[in-house]
Amino acid sequence: MIRRAFTMRLKPGALTEYKRHHDHIWPELVAEVERSGIATITTFESDPLLFLFSEITDEAAWDRLWNTEIHRKWAQVMEPYMQFRADGIVDFGELREIFHVETPAGQRAGGAQAG
Repeated sequence: MIRRAFTMRLKPGALTEYKRHHDHIWPELVAEVERSGIATITTFESDPLLFLFSEITDEAAWDRLWNTEIHRKWAQVMEPYMQFRADGIVDFGELREIFHVETPAGQRAGGAQAG
């Protein structure tokens, strides 16, 4: 799995509505996320800055998602809340991974209980 992270910026006062929409994300968008090869998406906030972490199956996963009709519709809904580029894609800054560590604790958290 490939890890990718981005920063994005909300428009002033938009956090509550941004979160409300994501708390009710469209099932068809989630299905397209999966079809695009995106296994996980986690977003953190420090208003107005958003930090998105994802795990993807290949380098083209995000480009596939961003170029789908369902994502274009989602982008129209998000437009009042987020900064977008002229091409309709969210204005993001990709972050480069410089450190990663995994410990057995992660395996225990998802594994079977001893007993």
